[in-house]
Amino acid sequence: MRENRVKRIMREGGLALVSHVGFADPSVVELIAMSGFDGAFIDMEHSGFDLQTVGEMIRVADLTGVTPIVRVPENNAKLILRILDMGAQGIQVPHISGVEDAKQAVAAVRYPPLGERGAAGSTRAAGYGSVPWNEHVRTSNEEILLIAMTEDLHGIGEIEDIAALDGIDLISLAPTDLSMALGITDPSDPRLRQTIEELVEKVRRVGKAKVYVPVYHAAFYLTPKELLQLGVNYTSVAPPPPTIVLKALQESAQRIRDEAGQS
Repeated sequence: MRENRVKRIMREGGLALVSHVGFADPSVVELIAMSGFDGAFIDMEHSGFDLQTVGEMIRVADLTGVTPIVRVPENNAKLILRILDMGAQGIQVPHISGVEDAKQAVAAVRYPPLGERGAAGSTRAAGYGSVPWNEHVRTSNEEILLIAMTEDLHGIGEIEDIAALDGIDLISLAPTDLSMALGITDPSDPRLRQTIEELVEKVRRVGKAKVYVPVYHAAFYLTPKELLQLGVNYTSVAPPPPTIVLKALQESAQRIRDEAGQS
């Protein structure tokens, strides 16, 4: 497995920048790479992406040098295995509500002795059999990024124990779900920022996993500089491409109507 660009940036203390793919079209991954992002976030939880489409996106990511990260719809070892065998370099698991959920995710993503991932030497991830097996196992365990999403009160209640687990690379603090769990609907509510800052500090004190908070998020607005000051080394762009396209189309239509005097 090639070097994980996102993990390298995080190790070096930089800010890894990832973009949502948004559309079921692998060419979007190519556009993400051409735009200078470090990773492509392929979301299977809040989309209709099927495995074939995801596999094609992973291939394009490999060809263009960005890190393909797939958010699975659930903590399902069989589904995670199929996505890893296609060559994904990152797995994001939603709704990690405690240590046991996190252990289950680690078991699915890591090869023994770190986990229980199923073995097959003829997969795309293993170079269709062209890569020595011991090398494939070693590089997979080293380079695959495992992101645990703590989105509810149970998850954040055990966040330090989750962050201490071997095999967990990144803790995702999902502002939207977290704000709902806290009963906060106003993104400017200082309680949300205070809670997230406290959680980031808890993870940092453990000293193992990093923290993921999206930049410019509607539910929790932080600038890149503020993220780095907090100790965040991984972020994704909000809004995602469909929202960006929608806004651009709306502005284009309005500009034409204005110039035509028909607004």
